Amino acid sequence: MLAKVFSCAVIGLEGAIIQVEVDISRGLPSFTIVGLPDTAVQESRERVRAAIKNSGLAFPGTRLTVNLAPADLRKEGPAYDLPIALGILLANDQLWADVSSYLFVGELSLDGTVRHTDGILPMASVAKDQGFKRVFVPATDAPEASLIQGLEVVPVESLGQLAMQLQGLEEMTPYQPDSDIEDEPAPEYVTDMAHVKGQEHVKRALEVAAAGGHNVLMFWTIPQPSPPGKDRPPQWRRVGLRHGELCPEPPEDAAPLASPRSPAGQFLP
Repeated sequence: MLAKVFSCAVIGLEGAIIQVEVDISRGLPSFTIVGLPDTAVQESRERVRAAIKNSGLAFPGTRLTVNLAPADLRKEGPAYDLPIALGILLANDQLWADVSSYLFVGELSLDGTVRHTDGILPMASVAKDQGFKRVFVPATDAPEASLIQGLEVVPVESLGQLAMQLQGLEEMTPYQPDSDIEDEPAPEYVTDMAHVKGQEHVKRALEVAAAGGHNVLMFWTIPQPSPPGKDRPPQWRRVGLRHGELCPEPPEDAAPLASPRSPAGQFLP
């Protein structure tokens, strides 16, 4: 029997939809993964086998073929563990669910728990662009995926939990971002960089330094005698003597800013 589940790959900083096709047929027991998989993907055979058994489910003892399409795109990393395991359960008639509008991503532990996966943000972004209604991601990565507005994110703790949710035996609760953080009032600033006329190159350098948390070394001439509190140029007084502080970015801008860090596993919530 054949089952199809959707997952995602990360190519550079962009996501690419991957279709995981699982076929179970008669023959000697075997487990083959095709579709240009790397070593980490090939090793998912052992992780998936153990995760299914340790989740109280049955692993088929027949010929098993998994195809990761498109076949000309190299597949890297352990993010396909969860969709492969789900495809096996669907093909083996252990689950009955329509998953054609869902996208699944996650690495499996041997006990069936779902681990962190790099690149969740571009994966969630391409899922929204391609019209998927829900994405199932590791619970630890749900805050990252929730940065994509208009997409329902379901955190997954384990393979067994996902099986129960898809069968309707357990409530499927979408992730809700922390409303306290979003509802925080905007900080009030006594000074503003807009008060400084001209000096565009200096203001640009200070903005970059404040955004990246970099050090800044400034030289200027202090008039003699200097009035108290006037020994610093106006640009520096508007950034702060010790560190710069920028206004928090709106939710629609948070995803593009965090996107370059996500594939490298450096996402900062």
